[in-house]
Amino acid sequence: MSKDYLAARQKKLISQLKRIGAEALLVTSETNVTYLTGFSGDSSYLLIGKGLTVLISDGRYSTQLEEECPGLDVYIRKATESMTVALEKVLKKSHLPKLGFESHVVTCDLLDALSSLTPAVQWIPVSGLIEELRMIKDASEIQEIREAVSQAQRGYEVLRAILTEEMTELQAAHELEHAMRRFGARQAAFDPIVAVGARAALPHAMPTEKRIGEAPFLLVDWGAMTQNGYRSDLTRMIVHGRTPAKFEKVYQTVLKAQVAAIKAIRPGVLCSEVDQTARDVIQKAGFGKHFTHSLGHGIGLDIHEGPRLGGNISTELKPGMIVTVEPGIYLPGWGGVRIEDDVLVTRTGHEVLTNVPKDFESNKL
Repeated sequence: MSKDYLAARQKKLISQLKRIGAEALLVTSETNVTYLTGFSGDSSYLLIGKGLTVLISDGRYSTQLEEECPGLDVYIRKATESMTVALEKVLKKSHLPKLGFESHVVTCDLLDALSSLTPAVQWIPVSGLIEELRMIKDASEIQEIREAVSQAQRGYEVLRAILTEEMTELQAAHELEHAMRRFGARQAAFDPIVAVGARAALPHAMPTEKRIGEAPFLLVDWGAMTQNGYRSDLTRMIVHGRTPAKFEKVYQTVLKAQVAAIKAIRPGVLCSEVDQTARDVIQKAGFGKHFTHSLGHGIGLDIHEGPRLGGNISTELKPGMIVTVEPGIYLPGWGGVRIEDDVLVTRTGHEVLTNVPKDFESNKL
């Protein structure tokens, strides 16, 4: 990760601290520490403010920190030293009376410990500040997600090539992740979903020993994680054998809803408006009550992050945001259809980052 991108992120965060009345922020979310420093380890805190950036970690990561974060101020705590004691020592040197903390991450027990160890410090709750910054991807993040998309799509091509009716959902999921790793992914972005027939009505179905040949269609929801931790997220249907006429009707409805929603994506449009665009198509086709989740979500270092494309989300789309668009229709006992792509909001509209074919005929084996 380029130092310039990391410095720009840190600068944006520091500029926000004055607004909340804090002189520095204690970052305890491992994902947010990674976002601000490039450090990929765990069990580490970041103290950041104007003229102050200190990462508190332990001896396991001494060499890794030198490799991933050269030039960053680091406090390596002893094996006998707790994280809170280490933080107390760092704070005594910094002389900061007002500190923000990630209130959506810090437990009550940790806050009590911090307050008792630092009675002179006023702890100010801060929720979602870094997550707001993460909504808009910089150029390096967009490139990482492009790579995650490529890894996922190449892995999917392998799965389609080797898929047999005797293969189980679980075997297919394992083969898919293995293929993505072969193309450079650190791992799957999340546990792949492979759901045959009626099980496709479960939006987050866990793969089982059910065989691919037990129904004429299956849902595959998958993504790749790059070596730097960025993720992609796609869903496609695979059709083999003779499908019921109802299946194609449901499929075409979902596809029409997805295409309409993607077309609506551009700067200034509300997330709720994009969600409603897809929902209107599905409602008009008579399947409204069977579209049971929001339309999509942001992706990045987490598989689910802001912004969310939902009916009650008034967030305005801005250039640099990357969202999934994944309408679905789920009919219990029969099956379901979901189609999902990753979409970048650009200055003039949008760019679909994923390009796995999704017309009905292309999804037949």
